[in-house]
Amino acid sequence: MFALGKLFLIFLNPVLWIVAVLLYGLFTKPARRKKNCYTAGILMLLFFSNPFIIDRLTVAYQEKKYTPAKNEVYSAGILLGGFSGFNEGDGEVYFNAAADRFIQAAELYRTGHIRKIIVASGNGNVFLDKAFREADFVTEQLQNLCIPAADILADRDSRNTVENAVNTKKLIDSLHLQPPYLLITSALHIPRALRTFRKAGLDVKPFPAAFTAKPSNSFFPDDVLIPSADALAAWKGYLREVCGNILYRILGRG
Repeated sequence: MFALGKLFLIFLNPVLWIVAVLLYGLFTKPARRKKNCYTAGILMLLFFSNPFIIDRLTVAYQEKKYTPAKNEVYSAGILLGGFSGFNEGDGEVYFNAAADRFIQAAELYRTGHIRKIIVASGNGNVFLDKAFREADFVTEQLQNLCIPAADILADRDSRNTVENAVNTKKLIDSLHLQPPYLLITSALHIPRALRTFRKAGLDVKPFPAAFTAKPSNSFFPDDVLIPSADALAAWKGYLREVCGNILYRILGRG
């Protein structure tokens, strides 16, 4: 199921759909069908590269920004991984665009809103060297920020959100940490993660980070009229979360 899920995600990419339609038009022989394929491909490209459409959909789906009150304190903040990865080219680990999760978790600890940080992340790649565990890297980086090792807990075996929730529940129960807990992950990932963690029996409150789109009351012509490569790329993350949420519900995981 894990491998099939990864394979499923590969096809949640509008670029592949557009290329497939255009290639079909290139190799098909009937002139009318060829014309229809080219027309459909161009229309699909204009739709999926429109920043206004994907931004509005993302803002409507993702969790809204949340700022804890001054006296709001939690026994633990659950930091979901996926914001760093191992590069086989040079053997180094790099942060990615979702690294705001890490920053926000460290800041929540520094300001006293969370007493402990639970890093939930193993290795979610199918073919990558299984020796790498993201939780180990993140733990080291948090310690570099002078956060005591005693206040950092790690689930280094989970590969996806379901396993994040199950393993974190076991860890919390073993340490008798009192609920509720802050769930720290990307704003777009919050809806799926929140349902999954609550399904696992954890009383969590969402703390969204790494926003890919922000609310706006003003629109410029280029937001609506000019195609954007960034908008085209943003669909992959959006579709992954929406379809993943639906799939989790069907399978009873969230």
